[in-house]
This record gives sequence, structure tokens and C-alpha cells, in this order.
Amino acid sequence: MDPTAPDIHLGHTVVLRKLRQFQDLGHKAVLIIGDYTARIGDPTGQNTTRPMLSPEQIKNNAETYFQQAGKILDMSPDKVEVRFNSEWLADLKLADIIKLTASMTVARMLERDTFEIRYKKGDPIGIHEFLYPLMQGYDSVAIQSDVELGGTDQTFNNLVGRDLQRIAGQSAQIVITMPILVGLDGVQKMSKSKGNYIGVTDSPADMFGKTMSIPDNLMENYFTLLTDVPADKIKELTDPGKTHPKQAKVMLGKMIVEQFYDKQAAEEAATGFEKVFAQNQLPDDMPEVTIGAEPVMASKLLLHCKLVDSGGEGKRMIQQGGVKVNEAKVADPSELITPANGMIVQVGKRKFAKLVIG
Repeated sequence: MDPTAPDIHLGHTVVLRKLRQFQDLGHKAVLIIGDYTARIGDPTGQNTTRPMLSPEQIKNNAETYFQQAGKILDMSPDKVEVRFNSEWLADLKLADIIKLTASMTVARMLERDTFEIRYKKGDPIGIHEFLYPLMQGYDSVAIQSDVELGGTDQTFNNLVGRDLQRIAGQSAQIVITMPILVGLDGVQKMSKSKGNYIGVTDSPADMFGKTMSIPDNLMENYFTLLTDVPADKIKELTDPGKTHPKQAKVMLGKMIVEQFYDKQAAEEAATGFEKVFAQNQLPDDMPEVTIGAEPVMASKLLLHCKLVDSGGEGKRMIQQGGVKVNEAKVADPSELITPANGMIVQVGKRKFAKLVIG
């Protein structure tokens, strides 16, 4: 896993869940944190060259991966081995890298759809991007893996690992690929950069609420990749003639929350969702935010309440009609709002804050 972002989402857990099944069957999992390959950035599915991350960014991101992966994997020492690929990649000399590149032709690289599309369009492809599949493939050589798991978008990289193992005189690993989890938009794969994700560190309320927002036609994909529900039961749950879509989605939302929290949290998230969305009531557990009584611009108020990550995001949410103050929509990001005790600030359907003058 390349630590290119500080958190992982449910799309990442599809492969981790399969890895956990191997653990439960007695195998030892090797989780490779791609702290060195992250400096290049995987070009898979990218229409442009990824920005290169600094070692500091990578280190900070990697620190959170252990805890988050531990929500799915058995982290017992006899069941998992965590390795950083800088252990072997950082020690490669130029001669080693040249030898590595000699194992792959440019024609083979251009078979990769990402590169092929960009090449035909005349878009730039950095030479360093050609190195990524070779470096990831070398990981398999370094740990002498016998099975490598990945998403279907990683097939090319995983097969390169087989080629390099053969060249190194090792048995070629078996490659198992898992389907891609479609994001909340129902179109593109789940991605934090696209904003269509459910994070493993999301609150139970956010996890449940986001699950309830997925298009009905994604439920089979989600049940299959994120739960242990048998295939025949999934068919029943996703057949509107047998199960109402809302009922099936509630079940799915509870199952997802319970995986990362517990049954009580799942029930409370479902109850809170029903209260806010079906009965149009305010949630009970709204965070209270202390603020002065002086008028403040609407966009800055959202930032102060930590309902958005930046002033720019606050402006966009207001312009898109997604912000309310005491149930009244805010139309202008520059509008001055005078805080009052008990004032309710809402962003989107799931984020609330209650103001306290202090």
C-alpha cells in the first residue's frame, strides 16, 4: 500500500479483507508499505503524472496505515509481517536499476492502457513512471512472495512481479485480483481525491449516512466486496421485488459500521439517520462550538466550526446551496452572520454544529 494519502477508505479494504481470509486459513500476510514507491506515485488510472511526495509527507501518511489496516487484518506477529519497500529499493545502485529496466521493453510498457492512452493523446509520460511497475514487481522478488493480492487495476504491476521473479530464479507468484469498489458517485472507483469515498476512520454516523447515499445499483457491488453475506442472499437483498432497497441499504450500512466499530454504534447510527432524514429532526449528538458574538463571514464560520477543511471548500458548499443556519439557506459566502447561543449550522446532510457564545 502506497501511503499517498493519510487515510485509507473502503476501496482499500476489499483486498485487505481477502488477505485476512488467507490469515484465517493459517497463512502469514506480508503487508508492504510502499514508502519508496510512493515517491514516484503509481501511474495506474492516471491521466496525468502524479506529483511526487516528500519523504516527510510519506512518513506522516504511513504512520496512520498500521492502525487502519489493523481494523481488518490480524496484526498478531505470527499472522502478519509489515515491511517498508525502502528496505530494499533505497539500496539499489544505478547499475542495479539499469539491469532492472533491461527486463522490460518500452513496447510492453505501452501495452498498459494508462500509458497507451496518454501516448496516443500526446500527453507527457515521465521516464520515472516506467520505473514504478518494475519497483513494485521487485517487491515480490525481495520478499519471495508466493501469492500477491491486488485490485484488478494492479494486474499489470503484479504480472511484472512474476516476470522479475522468474529472472531472479524464483517460482513465479500467483496473482489474485479483486474487483474495484465503485465510489459513492456510482461512476468512478472509490477515491479520496474524487470525494466519493467512505473512510475507515469516518464516524459511525458518516459511515452509515454515506452508505445510505449510494445508488441502488451499487448495492450488489458493496454487499459482495465489503461483507460476508452469501451470494444467494445478496441476490435476494438486491432484488426490489423481494427486498425494499431502503431496507437492504440499512442492513448494509449497519454491517459496514459494525465491522469498524460495534453493534451498538451501528444501531445508534441507523437510529440517528432515521431521526435526521426521515423525521427531519436534528441529531442529539451535535458538537458544540464556542465562538464570540461578533458578526463573522459565513465561509469563515464554517471553518471555525470545523465543518469544512478550508475556506475555499466553505465557499463552494455555500454556492452549491449546501449550507443552512437555523434551517435557513445561506446564499452568499461573504454574508455576515451574528452568532447566537444555540444557533445551528449545517453543511450538507450530515454535518451539524451548535454555537455557544463564549
